[in-house]
Amino acid sequence: MAAAAFAWMIRMTTRPMTRRAAVLGISAATATLARPQVLRAQSTSRVVVVGGGFGGAACARALKRSQGDSQVILIEPNAVFTSCPFSNEVIAGLRDIEAQQFDYDKLAADGVTVIGEAVTTIEPQLRSVLTADGVALPYDRLVLSPGIDFHFEALPGYDEAASEKMPHAWKAGAQTLLLRRQLEAMDDGGTVAIAVPPNPSRCPPAPYERASLIAHYLKARKPRSKVLILDAKDTFSQQRLFEKAWKELYGDMIERIGLSQGGRVTSVDPSTKTIVTEFGNYTPDVANVIPPQRAGHIAEITGATDATGWCPIDPVTFESKLVKDVHVIGDACLGGGIPKSASAASAQGKACAAAIVNLLAGRAPEAPRLTGVCYNTVAPGYGFSLAGNYQPRGDIFAEVEGGATSPVDAPRELRAREAAEAERWFQTITADTFG
Repeated sequence: MAAAAFAWMIRMTTRPMTRRAAVLGISAATATLARPQVLRAQSTSRVVVVGGGFGGAACARALKRSQGDSQVILIEPNAVFTSCPFSNEVIAGLRDIEAQQFDYDKLAADGVTVIGEAVTTIEPQLRSVLTADGVALPYDRLVLSPGIDFHFEALPGYDEAASEKMPHAWKAGAQTLLLRRQLEAMDDGGTVAIAVPPNPSRCPPAPYERASLIAHYLKARKPRSKVLILDAKDTFSQQRLFEKAWKELYGDMIERIGLSQGGRVTSVDPSTKTIVTEFGNYTPDVANVIPPQRAGHIAEITGATDATGWCPIDPVTFESKLVKDVHVIGDACLGGGIPKSASAASAQGKACAAAIVNLLAGRAPEAPRLTGVCYNTVAPGYGFSLAGNYQPRGDIFAEVEGGATSPVDAPRELRAREAAEAERWFQTITADTFG
């Protein structure tokens, strides 16, 4: 019964999916998880989840609700989680950072043991996690949801110190506010450059949403300024929608230089705030450098990453291909066609919980079918979206039929409705995960 309930939650029907259906599906999933008849594991077990973002918190909550007699431990060093979705609005002055922040009190009230420490060591042979305060926690199953870290070696000149002058703002919080302050301090007529890394990366459309919202800020406050996108790719997700919106809303304020035009950033010099590309150098007034990425460091020290820097998994169970009894979810895993996004991480967390429930009970897990939805806001009251369905195919997730994307030629009324849907989606997924 538990497997069936979870499978219903993460499957979609064969009918085409709408963005409204994707939002409502999260609420329905929450109701399903709350039903008391969900099957519980027969014996007491301990599952440790490392990382309290959308994936880890969703997984921990789903596990506890499905097997209340077992111990579920969430280890997260930060007392407050700061959400990346909608953080671009903070940068553009449209939203306060407090609207992005969530604590773990409700998860603790649900019976999840929340430990506010960093993990220093994982010993898969002993099935043990060691925290920074020296406590060793044995586990039956371990879930890693470490998000991303930056691959500094792939971008000469850029490191943690450089990010204080050329912020990435790709981990929401202090960097988000730093970039906002730099925009506020820039003189009218200045240039904001955004260096976009190659895929795979966290939330691939987000740099272009950021460029849009920064342009909105500049249009209102510093109209002689411009936004320059230096891109390591020639094409990107929802490109026609973005470019149509840019032309309609911002004229020639946004300029993009793609890979084949020499847009790939090869190095930076933070002392002069210089960005070096294959065909030229740029010294913008504000430099937002988003470096190449890889799985969070804890995945690497566990031995769950391969030569790509990401974590290969069994897409049915999310178990690591490299480390037994360790599951990897969210941005850190090699997901194939499924994007690295909050929506995907949440769906993966719940699907992983379903698989663990079955594995602990000695049952074969069912193959999940996941839903991912991505909203982009390019101005207040102007949004569009992309929704997709994904299922295991070989060693990865492949996109299957039933997805939906916003039409390119749509009236502003639809754009306004989608912007409102985006806000509802955010309220729903954060309440489902943390509330």
